[in-house]
Amino acid sequence: MKKILIDTDVILDFFFDRKPHSDNSTIILNLCERGQLEGFITPVIISNTYYLLRRTAKHEKVIEKIKLLLTITHVLQMDRLVIEKALNSEFKDFEDALQNFAAINYGEIEVIVTRNIKDYKKSEIGVLSPESFVKSLNA
Repeated sequence: MKKILIDTDVILDFFFDRKPHSDNSTIILNLCERGQLEGFITPVIISNTYYLLRRTAKHEKVIEKIKLLLTITHVLQMDRLVIEKALNSEFKDFEDALQNFAAINYGEIEVIVTRNIKDYKKSEIGVLSPESFVKSLNA
C-alpha cells in the first residue's frame, strides 16, 4: 500500500473546502479512510491545522476535526535527529524541512503530497501536487 506524507495545505484545503483544491484533498483523505492509502502527518501539521481552524471555529469543534483526522492518518515522530537534520539542511522553509526529515526518518514514505512543491525541491523523496498524485493513482 502506498505511504504518503500529506502536507498541511492539503489538510486545510479539505477542512476549509477550498475549491478547486479540496476535490483532490477529499479523494486522498477518502482513500486513507477506506484503507487504500496510508496517509501520514506530523505533529507540526496537527499544530498548524489546529491554529488555523481555531480562527474560524470553537476549540471543541476543532478538536473534534483533528480527532477525526487522526482516525484515518498516522503521525510521524519528530525527535532531535529530525530537528537537527532540518536545521542543517538547505531547505529555505524550516517547517517543510521538519516534515521532510520526519518522512525520511520513517523510511517508508514514498511521496510528499503538497501544493508547495517548490519548498520541497531539496527533498530526497518524490513530491507531487494533490492533482498529480490523484492522476498517478488513476494511471
